[in-house]
Amino acid sequence: MESEKLEMFEVGPCKDSYEMGFLIGQRFSQRIKNRVAGDTILQNQLRPFAQTPQSESLLKHLFDNNQSKFPMYWDELLGTSVGSGVPLLDILLINFKKEILAFVPKEGVKSLQDDSSNECSDVLLVAESMAIAAHNEDANVSLVGHTYIIKGILPDGMFFVGYTYAGELPSSAFAFNSNGLVFTLNAVPPAEDEIVGGGIGRNFISRHILEAQGIDDAINRIRSSEVSVGHSYNLIELNTHRIVNVETASKKRISIHEVGETPFFHANMYRHLHISQAQDESSISRLKRANVMTKTTREDFLSILGDADNEKYPIYMTGAPGHSAEECKALKSKIQDLIDSEVISFMKVTKNTRNEGFEFGF
Repeated sequence: MESEKLEMFEVGPCKDSYEMGFLIGQRFSQRIKNRVAGDTILQNQLRPFAQTPQSESLLKHLFDNNQSKFPMYWDELLGTSVGSGVPLLDILLINFKKEILAFVPKEGVKSLQDDSSNECSDVLLVAESMAIAAHNEDANVSLVGHTYIIKGILPDGMFFVGYTYAGELPSSAFAFNSNGLVFTLNAVPPAEDEIVGGGIGRNFISRHILEAQGIDDAINRIRSSEVSVGHSYNLIELNTHRIVNVETASKKRISIHEVGETPFFHANMYRHLHISQAQDESSISRLKRANVMTKTTREDFLSILGDADNEKYPIYMTGAPGHSAEECKALKSKIQDLIDSEVISFMKVTKNTRNEGFEFGF
């Protein structure tokens, strides 16, 4: 699946956030440089836009607001830039991709809603005998081989483990911490008139919830930030076997769905927060397919992640409509049975075949 072996790097405790970012950037310098060099969205949209006069106000507002609210995570990115030798502007642009793309003029480029490079799928269940969260992580081909796992140890002894895109904060994909909180993420497509410039970045919010004590604390952290484009968070609490899906949008709008015995599938459209959104045919098709599949055993959930019954819009991504055959990859799949909460596995799924990767004990 990936052109380079997935690696885990343990970092910390560090004297400050800058040092943590610096050590990560230094360790994965070449991988970050390769990602930046091959990132077509950065090269063709973000960088050119950042050089235009109309970007100045947006970027200043965006950068100032995020640095003010989360100075430690801002310093982490500064360290990543210096450690990797990648210009700070490039590091910032890839971390605020969604917050900026919404304002890039659409002439000649794909719109934010047409960017199908972030199509992830989750299926969730909390039943008497079984609690399961299963996640497919799909992304643009420029990110294949440009990922790593960060185990970050904080000064108080708490640690987090996050699947991380090169040059970005941990984690804009999926992660867990030593408090027993796990999260996975789904991009969602608010309509253009629902997007507000200069809000708090999704990467900064997910980095913030990496340090949460549990679901309620994570929700409070999500709720406290006024976002630009919104997001979907699947929050999992190992010690209570509780799972919630949280959908957010600009103007501090939030909706919380408590997952129960009815399996809950989430792709890349809002399910319960009622806002105007782009109609994503891939998400509609994936939801329709997941709804008719058997969801009785742990292996059934794995089969959903690996399903390619719909050739045009499969749950398991091997290529996206309108893209080259290799432009969209299911980078990683993660499934965990929360009843057996002493171990979390990160594994690779190739259609219906599971290959174990990293395991973490509590």
